[in-house]
Amino acid sequence: MPSRSALARLQQGTTLSIVFAALAWLVWRWQDSPAGAVGGAVFIAFSFSFVLAIEFTAMRVVGGGDPAPRPTWGELGRAWFSETIAALRVFAWRQPFRWREVPDQLAAPGEPARRGVVFLHGFVCNRGFWTPWMKELRARGHSFVAVNLEPVFGSIDDYVPIVERAVDAVTRATGMPPVLVCHSMGGLAARAWLCAAMGESRVDHVITIGSPHQGTWLAQFSHLRNGRQMKRQGEWLRRLERQETPAGTALFTCWYTNCDNIVFPASTATLPGADNRLVRGVAHVELAFHPQVMRDSLGLITRHAPR
Repeated sequence: MPSRSALARLQQGTTLSIVFAALAWLVWRWQDSPAGAVGGAVFIAFSFSFVLAIEFTAMRVVGGGDPAPRPTWGELGRAWFSETIAALRVFAWRQPFRWREVPDQLAAPGEPARRGVVFLHGFVCNRGFWTPWMKELRARGHSFVAVNLEPVFGSIDDYVPIVERAVDAVTRATGMPPVLVCHSMGGLAARAWLCAAMGESRVDHVITIGSPHQGTWLAQFSHLRNGRQMKRQGEWLRRLERQETPAGTALFTCWYTNCDNIVFPASTATLPGADNRLVRGVAHVELAFHPQVMRDSLGLITRHAPR
């Protein structure tokens, strides 16, 4: 398990700054207007939710001609509310403060062989993202490694050695190729590793959740290296596609949603030749913890017998 996380330190600072600002406003305004003090503090604490609302609106406008079912305003409202709660759990708690809560688990010699898992998180995330998944696999006795993809704002190609070490560790512990479980940008890191390491025979299956396989509309506004690599019709993605084979893409199960506020239009999270599975009315972060996604993905992991 990684000993440090630059992303955790960054999000600790961000979270504590927001909490301090909200409390400072509350104390400053309380005597003049208790209602205004409370309202302002809530606005500061939940300002990110207004950004989410802008993302959902842009997603519905931009995705009008996409093959995926267009979300209703009711679906968008529910997805926005659920994503607000999910973002608090992930970005204000698990990743900054609890990212080491569940350590990696590798089978000891002589233990029963079960399929192992490598977890690859997305953009501006760390291994703490996967805490519910890791707890479930620990209870089931599966080996797993959850990485930190750093540098946080580096090239996706820089993550290939990190994926390589994790795959090697799980393979040696279990004696069989692992399943890769990836969220968002992590799916692109998996594809980059498969191409660089010729890893089709070294992995049993790849599960991606809301991964921008065909880029995302939002990436055109990014000035970060890995952000630019996720641009639709970008050179990095085109080069990756040229290197891939039908046998490689057939290894993928790709979960996507018509309410993804980060990867849109919705069908950009699909991969030609893969098993693409739509879940309606679920947002980007929430999708990774949706009961159907977790249940069916864990079923893919456990049903694959050693080969």
